[in-house]
Amino acid sequence: MKVLQQTGGVQWAGMVLALLAAVGFGGTGDLPLAAMIAVLAICLFFPALRGRQRDWLLIGLIMINLWAAAWIMLPFATSSGPFWAMILALWLGAWLLVALLAESPRLTGIAGRAQSLLAPIAFGATLLWLWEVVVRALDVPRVILPAPSLIWDRLIRSTDVLWVDFVQTFIKGALSGYAIGVGAALVFALLVDRSDFLRRGLLPVGNFLAALPIIGTAPIMVMWFGFDWPSKAAVVVAMVFFPMLVNTVQGLAATDAMQRDLMRTYNASWAQALLKLRLPAAMPFIFNGLKIASTLALIGAIVAEFFGSPTRGMGFRISTEVGRLQLDMVWAEIAVAALAGSLFYGILALAERGVTFWHPSQRRR
Repeated sequence: MKVLQQTGGVQWAGMVLALLAAVGFGGTGDLPLAAMIAVLAICLFFPALRGRQRDWLLIGLIMINLWAAAWIMLPFATSSGPFWAMILALWLGAWLLVALLAESPRLTGIAGRAQSLLAPIAFGATLLWLWEVVVRALDVPRVILPAPSLIWDRLIRSTDVLWVDFVQTFIKGALSGYAIGVGAALVFALLVDRSDFLRRGLLPVGNFLAALPIIGTAPIMVMWFGFDWPSKAAVVVAMVFFPMLVNTVQGLAATDAMQRDLMRTYNASWAQALLKLRLPAAMPFIFNGLKIASTLALIGAIVAEFFGSPTRGMGFRISTEVGRLQLDMVWAEIAVAALAGSLFYGILALAERGVTFWHPSQRRR
């Protein structure tokens, strides 16, 4: 592979560090561990150094050895030099693995789509593993930064509480506010497109209102709409409305003069030109607004709960557990929010790929 030529220094450095770690553990009397590390170092880097070959066997070999070495090293978390040398070697090995996955020949069909996820999954797993190792080796207090294993344990033990918070914040607050804000923005965009007065008057005011800080508007919404989810939905509406409006208006104006002249040549009405030309051409802009609004919706719902909420919700739980120094629960809520937001964004990206398949941004390499 071409990537093997580009990362030759990484491979040599990783193998040397791993062998030094093996020598260091051997000098402290951990001979079985030293032998394991030496074998893993050779298996991990030597096939790549010999140039074998462009297939998945090499990637699978590196992945298996990285996984084995990672689990072998966890119980030996310490501040010794050999340990950190091996950790650095494994990080270089993970770097090599991600590079191989990114540069590997693309498969077709469902296998190709699954293949595109391997590199980010490997990168994310490496970060989580480094987080676990550093917290254990440096003995970081859990009130400062809990290990991923503690966060996972809290996730498993608190699924009922996390589900109630998820329903309150994401489904009731974020999704309802998202639907109302996005729908209203689409309707107003059509009105703005038909009226120069609204285009010149509403959009500048909208940009001003969109710049208002959420920490200033959220308490007002709570006082207006109460402490339950309607106030959180109102905050979300205020956050997503104007980004969606601006993107839609820009999308409706994206067609060029020749395309509009062609529709006039066909004697098309405003509605026909909108449905057959301008709205399809605006879809990339609309989906861009939808994806931006998807991230703002969850953020707005969570932050709004800091200023008043019933005894449930992600924002309420985060603020409460921080006061109790239960940082593992805080990180569990953050993990659920991140997963929900990523899935929501991914669904919108898949819908965009299906609707705007004709756009240059969706063409496959």
